[in-house]
Amino acid sequence: MFDFGLRIRQLRESRNMSQEELGRRVGRSKPVISNYENNIKFPPLEVLISISNVFNVSLDYLVGIEKKDALYINNLNETQSNIMKLLYEEFSDCNLKGKELSNRQQKILSMLLVEFLNS
Repeated sequence: MFDFGLRIRQLRESRNMSQEELGRRVGRSKPVISNYENNIKFPPLEVLISISNVFNVSLDYLVGIEKKDALYINNLNETQSNIMKLLYEEFSDCNLKGKELSNRQQKILSMLLVEFLNS
């Protein structure tokens, strides 16, 4: 069974953050954060969102919903993010076995190489 309190504690400790500091950043007191970490209380949605923003993780991750095929692009700049979206859209339903890449696919891959090699 998923341990929400442990997830919060691990995220907080991995960033060398005290319960007091996390509480300050999400508008809650140190004892309330302690209650979350000890699974005594569960935070309301707005606090969950604040916690996910503090740690830069998805709500799914925060509450234990593991998506093995998820790709997170939030650390990319806008150009890189757009290229990754194009790449996904173009290749997600594509079976390339024995086929050549289309001009569009070649262009997307070229954009990808240029952008990521220059950054």
